[in-house]
Amino acid sequence: MNVQHSTPTTPLRARMIADMSARNLGPASQTSHLRACKRFAAWLGRSPETATPDDVKQSQLHLIESGTSICTRNQTMTGVKFLLRVTLRRHDLVAEVFHLKEPVKVPLVLSRNEVKRVLAMAPGLKARVMISAVESPLDGLTAAKRRKGKRGAS
Repeated sequence: MNVQHSTPTTPLRARMIADMSARNLGPASQTSHLRACKRFAAWLGRSPETATPDDVKQSQLHLIESGTSICTRNQTMTGVKFLLRVTLRRHDLVAEVFHLKEPVKVPLVLSRNEVKRVLAMAPGLKARVMISAVESPLDGLTAAKRRKGKRGAS
């Protein structure tokens, strides 16, 4: 599965494409890895063959500081890691590559069991009353619907 590219092929790029093809990487993976290495080389301002451990660290910090999403940063570093590990066999540089984890997103609405656990962890009666008095807009809407339903039933 060789990917056709309009970019002039350097010897390093040709080696990387051959390595990816030999490992049966799909066209999307090949394109992504090549784009990542192109981005790394553009940031570096020279061939990735001449990169140092500090260059790898600084490029990752640059991606983080420039506001690149965690997903895009990890995808970029996966492509660079392939280049360093497979094509260049620079294991000293591969050791500098790290991936970030996406932060766990807290749900907007707590389940009944979660509310019970939060209330059980409250240190005293005053804290439990304060926690149970807090009502989200959605809870307010459902409470209003329940009251409306009760009025219509009577």
